[in-house]
Amino acid sequence: MKESMDKKVAYLEFINRENNFHHHRYDEEMLQYEYIKNGDMRAVVESQRMMHSGETGHLSDDPTKNMLYLCICNITLVTRFAIEGGINPEKAYNASDLYIQKFDGAGNMDELTALHDEMIEYFVKAVAAAKKEKIFSKQVVQCIDYIQNHLHEKIVVGELAKMVRLNESYLSVLFKHETGMNITEYVIVKRMEAAENMLKYSDFTLNEISDILHFSSYSHFARTFRKYYGTSPKEYRNRTYRQAGWNNK
Repeated sequence: MKESMDKKVAYLEFINRENNFHHHRYDEEMLQYEYIKNGDMRAVVESQRMMHSGETGHLSDDPTKNMLYLCICNITLVTRFAIEGGINPEKAYNASDLYIQKFDGAGNMDELTALHDEMIEYFVKAVAAAKKEKIFSKQVVQCIDYIQNHLHEKIVVGELAKMVRLNESYLSVLFKHETGMNITEYVIVKRMEAAENMLKYSDFTLNEISDILHFSSYSHFARTFRKYYGTSPKEYRNRTYRQAGWNNK
């Protein structure tokens, strides 16, 4: 039985090579799940890109069934990463069951695609909400949301204070009291988390990651990364990036 399956797998690999088809890389696939685990809405766009990349598995000759099976495969992983992100497991599994029922009842590709997008958005929002269950004040939650969505821009404490209509000094004290970090440190920590994910799962160069996360220079980015992770961005990518032969730039 095993030998027969091995032969079929080898034959399928041959056919795929002949047709110049390959599945998307593991690191590409994992990026959407890292976004989900972090409660990051970029998961929706990344998941859409992956589902329509032309590099997903061929699970059925029927296009609608193929999409149905892909949706079910994906929600299985989404659920596990959402639990890692902080969602109550029973809630996550129940949501998964309900969405699979919805997938099963969908009549065409458009319905399945819309449901899949809705599912990703639901889990991302649920993770983000779970991360805030420490019961932060409204103003601190607004700041956290803003920071998460603007890591690629300059973030100024005074502008955050204006946004939430608080005195800058009072906001700084409140934020430190509720999160355990001052605002500047919190921004750096979130940028480091984003950098870690990009080094693992994206093909951006090291300089591009530095620029995207709004560091003044690559050397500044590298020093900061080493402070938090005990290694340089290049060394970290060499250890964790999953594409063999990656050429660090």
